[in-house]
Amino acid sequence: MHLKSLSLVNFKNYEQVDIPFSEKINCFIGENGVGKTNILDAVHYLSLCKSNLNPVDSQNVRYNQDFCVVQGIFERLGKEENIYCGIRKQKKKQFRRNKKEYQKLSEHIGLIPLVMISPADAVLINGGSEERRKFMNGVIAQYSRVYLENLIQYNRALTQRNRLLRDFASTHSFDSEMLEVWDEQLIRYGEPIFEERRRFVDELLPVFNSFHSHVSGNREKVTLTYQSQLNNSGFGEGVKASYEKDRIIQYSTFGIHKDDLGMSLGGHSLKKSGSHGQQKTFLVALKLAEFEFIRKLTEISPILLLDDIFDKFDASRVKQIISLVAESQFGQIFITDTNEQRLLGILEDIPADHRVFKIGKEASIEEMKA
Repeated sequence: MHLKSLSLVNFKNYEQVDIPFSEKINCFIGENGVGKTNILDAVHYLSLCKSNLNPVDSQNVRYNQDFCVVQGIFERLGKEENIYCGIRKQKKKQFRRNKKEYQKLSEHIGLIPLVMISPADAVLINGGSEERRKFMNGVIAQYSRVYLENLIQYNRALTQRNRLLRDFASTHSFDSEMLEVWDEQLIRYGEPIFEERRRFVDELLPVFNSFHSHVSGNREKVTLTYQSQLNNSGFGEGVKASYEKDRIIQYSTFGIHKDDLGMSLGGHSLKKSGSHGQQKTFLVALKLAEFEFIRKLTEISPILLLDDIFDKFDASRVKQIISLVAESQFGQIFITDTNEQRLLGILEDIPADHRVFKIGKEASIEEMKA
């Protein structure tokens, strides 16, 4: 599977652009702030129906414009797929596959699998548990539509249960039977989510360890741990036991919405003991493991986006990573970098088809000839 071409109209800093791509490696070179990452974010939109950088769709529309369009032509399983995303301010965004509009955006997730590695990934280590749950959800949803539907239903039930707890507080009342209606929904949808997350982490770990050994030179021992309240208690028992606490703080304190993904280095917390270089190596290995995990389950190589990930790596490590992802099991790759000579030097030594685009000021794009 690969993206054959990308068309943008009024997307971020691009007024109008059409870009043809290589089936293998596509590089965007330019100074900071010229719009390299915006190209990758457009590809992210076409895969996951949202920006990787800005969750507010209207803010991705070019300044002083009312709408934007992101459109891509993909080759998938021998067939051409035309994916269209239209965003108009103060209106619901439109998503179409071969001119047919989706009724629900969740129907599109998984059609175009994608993995992105970017500086923003640091939030997986330094951010709260919500960020690591989003990571697990984002990976699993790309290969399991049932998981995504369960997650949507769970979040709806959680919202209603929390609203009921606030209503109890405002009326100085408490009705356990009313709460049990939403408890049943949390249990119904939460238990399969828990089981899928546990399976995911168990199966991801050996793949992650293999990539980390390759990228780090086998220097450190790392691990991932699925942390959930359900590891120590049944869902029903845990929810009931939390009633008094929930009533006081007006929020549901037990469930899979409190899950976390533990990350350790040498037996210690990666966040507390890992250097910037070690944390970056950890994240690159984690995302490459995500890629391989999705590839094996879907039998489709995801599109891989590498956004300015080399700013803390030396030239030899950069070459090692690009050489790795240029191997046959990886499919189409998009890379951004500010260092033209470094990237071109590495590409000269890699026997893979590639196209290089230079982005200048005012969002001009010029393909560099070999």
